[in-house]
Amino acid sequence: MSTNVKPLRIGIIGSGGIAHAHVRQYKQLPGVEIVAVADVIPGKAKQFTESLSLTEAQAFDSHRSMLEMDLDGVSICTPNVSHHVTTVDALRAGKNVLLEKPMSVTLAEAVDMVQTARETGGMLTIGFQPRYDPNMKLVQDIVQSGKLGNVYYVETGGGRRRGMPGGTFISKALAGAGAMADIGCYSLDMALNALGYPRPLTVSAFTSNHFGTNPLYHPEASKFEVEDFGVAMVRFENDLVLQFKISWAMHMDTLGSTLFLGTDAGLKVNPHGTGNWSGVWDGKVGSMTLFHDFMGQQTSTPVPGIEHNKDLFFEKVRDFVDAVREGRPAPIPGEQILIQQAIIDGVIRSAELRREVEIKLPW
Repeated sequence: MSTNVKPLRIGIIGSGGIAHAHVRQYKQLPGVEIVAVADVIPGKAKQFTESLSLTEAQAFDSHRSMLEMDLDGVSICTPNVSHHVTTVDALRAGKNVLLEKPMSVTLAEAVDMVQTARETGGMLTIGFQPRYDPNMKLVQDIVQSGKLGNVYYVETGGGRRRGMPGGTFISKALAGAGAMADIGCYSLDMALNALGYPRPLTVSAFTSNHFGTNPLYHPEASKFEVEDFGVAMVRFENDLVLQFKISWAMHMDTLGSTLFLGTDAGLKVNPHGTGNWSGVWDGKVGSMTLFHDFMGQQTSTPVPGIEHNKDLFFEKVRDFVDAVREGRPAPIPGEQILIQQAIIDGVIRSAELRREVEIKLPW
């Protein structure tokens, strides 16, 4: 990189745990400077910059004050409930945005965020680092190649035997939703991205929090306000249905693989890893198998995985930086993720009403 190129100036809104990960990645990228950090808790941004030796970064107690600075992009790392206002403010201030998942709490918020990006011309990309696993791209390539024929049923989700977070993750006022927003969004993105993000029509869902509200299983049971389990049947255009299931805790080893059933073949994808916090699609992909007929006989073919040692979080941040520098469109555009936000919004409404609900998209 030429020394004459102006360094990219980055600000960070929110200084919680995930913000540390963003800082680590930005520090590895040449020509990138973290020049500002904002956090609504007085003094927290200053403590953050000092603890991470961000000597050139100004600290703010207001993200709006920070956005008055000359910034090329911002990472938004706030609790879910603040994603909407911070994103809209950043876009209106002329900044490009890398937003941590989930996109928002409600569908209306997601719509406003996308519309603001369109009106301002700013970039809004959502932080789904599993997309950068080459095997996720392989799943997408297989599904979209036509090898499966007409895909009519998909089953996705994931389940941790024990893997319930605490703090802001379990507060309805701060998180909006629980397991669905935290890890379910990864499952939906894996399946919907492979399918080309089809248009959902209806959803019928059930949610519960038997484990989170039980002090035998969670130390903050009295504060647990969100779901730790959810299941839904989603109908899409073109007679496609998707079964979505997610769990932070359960008396079971797995909720199963992700399945794509087509008229010509089926694809089974297993999650990566073992242990209490595994079984979800927030990282790498496990083994894959193609089920099909050959010479009139039923057979199955293992799909060779792509070996790699990529740091997926780093790839996410680097892609954002490169897109800003090169003037490229958002790597993971808000228009796509709005669709899964519509599904999560529908799951919440359906579970509360105990019936199927319609999903209405604005365009």
